[in-house]
Amino acid sequence: MAEYRPDKFKVAQSFAAAATQYDDVAVLQRQTADELLDRLSLMTVEPERVLDLGAGTGRNLALLHQRYPQAQLIAMDIAAGMLKQAKKRFRDDLGFKRWLPQNKALQTITGDAESLPLADNSVDLVFANLALQWCDPKQSFKEIQRVLRPNGLLMFTSLGPDTLTELRQAWAAVDAYPHVNVFFDMHDVGDAMTASGLADCVLDVEPYTLTYDTAMAMMRDLKILGAHNVNEGRRRGLTGKNVMKNVITAYEQFRRDGLLPASYEVVFGHGWKLQQAGQQHAEDGSVHVSINEIQRR
Repeated sequence: MAEYRPDKFKVAQSFAAAATQYDDVAVLQRQTADELLDRLSLMTVEPERVLDLGAGTGRNLALLHQRYPQAQLIAMDIAAGMLKQAKKRFRDDLGFKRWLPQNKALQTITGDAESLPLADNSVDLVFANLALQWCDPKQSFKEIQRVLRPNGLLMFTSLGPDTLTELRQAWAAVDAYPHVNVFFDMHDVGDAMTASGLADCVLDVEPYTLTYDTAMAMMRDLKILGAHNVNEGRRRGLTGKNVMKNVITAYEQFRRDGLLPASYEVVFGHGWKLQQAGQQHAEDGSVHVSINEIQRR
């Protein structure tokens, strides 16, 4: 799998280019975000600082603000163009309420989940909807664990390897290049979470299916979303008309009830950064360890 990891430069480019049209076709992203927010409502947390990691166009920022009105919101994305849209959308969603004195200004930061430009122990909640699938899970969870304060919570969705299986099979009938992004299995994700130091980790998988009239319509949506093939081992150059025609023909075997399915394997997960014995969490986010605890170690 490591052979076909996403090219981060291409990821940033693709999502920057997609920013202005992204919301028009982000059906799956809205569905998974709503489910993740429902799951978040079951968690007992009162965060002071909330990081929307992979914030995209900012659709979830107002919803997080509504849930935690006293919290400082931080929107982070690898694509600066996405954050420009997020700032505008958050301002529009809040309307005149943004002028209320208790509302804190939105912070926007361009950054990669594998190297978060945040201090240790600096956020209480990380909310990441369909963003971490573009990352090395070992590195991204290690970074998330680092920036979380003790008793902080990570809530996320990602994509599993059965995502777009129909498109993957259609391309496999044509050539041997990776034309569909490769994603990590839930068990690999869980192992990476545990290795990072996150605790009480819970993961499960839910299937989602979108339907299209044609294969080309589905592939156009992927391109608009910025989620088309960004693998390092992808085929270079343009795809010929005959090759694409063969892919479309191969995809037709999946048509049911007049529509073509696009299947998604969505991984839902959460984990905590536990406060270790002897540690005290200060208001500024620093962690103090008693002398007795140091001596015991």
